[in-house]
Amino acid sequence: MYGNFAGLALKYLLKYLLMKHVLVSSLIIIALFACKQQEEKKAEMPVVHTDSIKYTPAMVVNEKDYACGMPVTAGILDTCHYEGKAYGFCSTECKNEFLKDPKKYLATK
Repeated sequence: MYGNFAGLALKYLLKYLLMKHVLVSSLIIIALFACKQQEEKKAEMPVVHTDSIKYTPAMVVNEKDYACGMPVTAGILDTCHYEGKAYGFCSTECKNEFLKDPKKYLATK
């Protein structure tokens, strides 16, 4: 009588352990799949470019782009700080040109 009961108990215990193993494995697979989808979503997010930021002439001390001479009222796409002052430029290239030798450009203003 007890032999049959022990066999049934063992059968249910093995079934329980197998279900537990399957459940844990399933949860791990779901978690890994969810992480993979998060990584893909991050890759799909748009990149914000700095040229979408709007600078106004009131934000800078110069009236002209020192590198090319264009008035800052025509549009400022990039800025830099030099000796505690903000300067506006029509492009990153003009800003980089200014930063090569700022004293030269400020002397000719």
